[in-house]
Amino acid sequence: MLTFEEKIAIIETFPELERKNVSLGRVNFHFEGSIYEKKNVVYHLHQNGNGFVYAEFLSGYDMDSKGMVNIRDFSSEELKTIIRQSIKSLSPNTDAESAIIEDNEEERWINSENHTLILVNEDDMWNVYAGLNLDGTFLSYNEAKQYLEEEGFRKR
Repeated sequence: MLTFEEKIAIIETFPELERKNVSLGRVNFHFEGSIYEKKNVVYHLHQNGNGFVYAEFLSGYDMDSKGMVNIRDFSSEELKTIIRQSIKSLSPNTDAESAIIEDNEEERWINSENHTLILVNEDDMWNVYAGLNLDGTFLSYNEAKQYLEEEGFRKR
C-alpha cells in the first residue's frame, strides 16, 4: 500500500489538478476544467492512506453510490490510471469531436478499456464516431443504443 506522501506525490504530477486542504488533515484535488458540476477527482485523501477517486463515468471499478472508488490499496500504476481516466471523463470535447458534433445532439459512450465513441444525431440519422471515423449509421436512437451496448459500451 502506498503511503499518504507517495499518493500525494503521484497526484501532484497531474498539473490539471488543484490541491485543496480540508478538515481533519484530509486533502481533495479539484479539476477546474470539468464540464460537469463535479470538480473533485481525488476526495478526502487521509493520512492513513485512505481516499477516493471519482469514477462515475468509468467501467471496471467497484464504486459507491456517489461514483467514488476507494484507492486505499491501489498501486502506483493503478492510481495513475484511474486519475488519468477520471480527468478524461470530466474533460470537454476535443477540437476533432467538436468539429464532428457541431450543434447536433450528442452522447459519449465509453467501454471498460476507456475507449470513447460519440453518438451524434445528424439529419434524422444516428451516427457513431470513433474519433474522426464514422463507425456506423442507424435509423433510430434505439438501434444505435442497442449496437453500442452489444459492443460493451455504456452511456457516459
